[in-house]
Amino acid sequence: MIEAVQIIKYANMLNSEKLSTLRSGNVSLRYKNGFLITPSGVKYSSLKVDDIVFVSLDGKFDETKNKPSSEWRFHKDIYSSKNEANAIVHAHSTYATAVSAHNKDVPAFHYMVALAGGNDLKCAKYATFGTQELSDNIINALKNRKACLMSNHGQVAFGDNLEQAFELAQEVENICHQYINTIKIGEPKILSSSEMDVILEKVKNYKKG
Repeated sequence: MIEAVQIIKYANMLNSEKLSTLRSGNVSLRYKNGFLITPSGVKYSSLKVDDIVFVSLDGKFDETKNKPSSEWRFHKDIYSSKNEANAIVHAHSTYATAVSAHNKDVPAFHYMVALAGGNDLKCAKYATFGTQELSDNIINALKNRKACLMSNHGQVAFGDNLEQAFELAQEVENICHQYINTIKIGEPKILSSSEMDVILEKVKNYKKG
């Protein structure tokens, strides 16, 4: 199944591109009336096509096979609430996780914040992993956004396909790295909302040319 092969490719890239280690984080792809997602507790380096789990949009999966990632609920809710979401990448990336531990949004210290879809990068409130509460918090933080931080946890990003979702996760990690370095030397200048409105319009065609 080509979709499962894609998921395995990008799951392994979480490791190789240093966005997550071993089995942390997860990757999914919209499929039929649900989605395919990485399994719970399996190192990405040992993933096989048969390991990938199908979950329906009403939260059902074959319980005689591998369990889906413990975070399958927020994948389900993103696909259910975001028609434009066809692929999701969740990572425990170093800098995004460090910023998320402060439970604060990342302001427009750099115009590339707009890649997440708004004039700041929201941080979802903390809740225990795998819970419906966490999923609800993420959906709230993703209002008019394609990516967000997850307090004391990491980040999540979605896109039209796995390449876009993965690249956005990389952008979020880089933004957080820059933000950490920026605040080390003081309070940064924050771009105005009017300037960010201009940027948000311009990034609609980012990478399309």
